[in-house]
Amino acid sequence: MSVTVKIDGLKELDKQLELLTKRAGKGVLRRTLREAAEPLAEKARALAPDDSGNLRGSITVSTKLDERQSRMHRRMFRDDKASSEMFVGPAYDLGRGGRHAHLVEFGTAPHIVGGKFAGARHPGTAPQPFMRPAWDADQQQMLERLKAKLWDEIQKSVARAERKAARQAAKG
Repeated sequence: MSVTVKIDGLKELDKQLELLTKRAGKGVLRRTLREAAEPLAEKARALAPDDSGNLRGSITVSTKLDERQSRMHRRMFRDDKASSEMFVGPAYDLGRGGRHAHLVEFGTAPHIVGGKFAGARHPGTAPQPFMRPAWDADQQQMLERLKAKLWDEIQKSVARAERKAARQAAKG
């Protein structure tokens, strides 16, 4: 399944981003992405089932993926040179409860258990989606937030850079 999204005004934002240094531009993008994605994470937390360990508490907005996700991401986007990325979802950190999030989101089929309880029949679990419904409910608003916040952050950073250049010019 593919999703097509159209956002107007990004060419103008891109031109403004070029006025900044690479480091400042990356900082602007990270701050903006994190701020714009947080309401999406809040929606996912609200939709996550309460009986799943600490699943709700594990949903974060971050630049990091676990080791397996990182490998898959590198393979999928090998040729894509995105300047900044942010991920929303359950953290795989063992202490935070996100380790089984995919099983909750998509459910499980009936299966024979291995390991400590080898041979036992598990009846499977029904899916309890929380990430996809959160995305479906918030995607357009998130993109609008992103556009507005990005414009605001770029303007602030350009103004800071201009003030800094003026101070340095005044020093001689």
